[in-house]
Amino acid sequence: MRPYSRRNQGGQARKEKAVPDKDEIRELLARYCFTLDEGRPEDMAALFTSDGVWETAFGIGRGREGIVAEMKSIATEPRPKRLHLATNIVIDLDGEQASVRSNWVVFKNSSTSPVIGAAGSYYDHVVKVGGRWFFAYRRIDRFIAEGKD
Repeated sequence: MRPYSRRNQGGQARKEKAVPDKDEIRELLARYCFTLDEGRPEDMAALFTSDGVWETAFGIGRGREGIVAEMKSIATEPRPKRLHLATNIVIDLDGEQASVRSNWVVFKNSSTSPVIGAAGSYYDHVVKVGGRWFFAYRRIDRFIAEGKD
């Protein structure tokens, strides 16, 4: 393998240019987790484009108002403190849009100790609008949960 050469400069420059966008997208994913954990549906919906789609195991929210309504329909009772974590984040940039895949897990308090409440994968399409990244589409696959084999 050859050390760094002029031939690699274009690829390296593209990678370096992608770093800030990828960091902003990872921060978008983190902000999403915080808004869920803190029970802030309006702030969570603001992370989506005005016509964004939030597809969950419980239903689909379309547009920011629909996303708020869907989140409120899921969280109808008081819940134990919980913590969402997003990990294994893969971002495929294509200009001002990107496909993102990641895994998630929710830890929550129980009467005896912390437990894993559920886990799965996120499949996202994000877009850059006015210099900021937003979810245009987020699908949540929930394949680890109580009662699932």
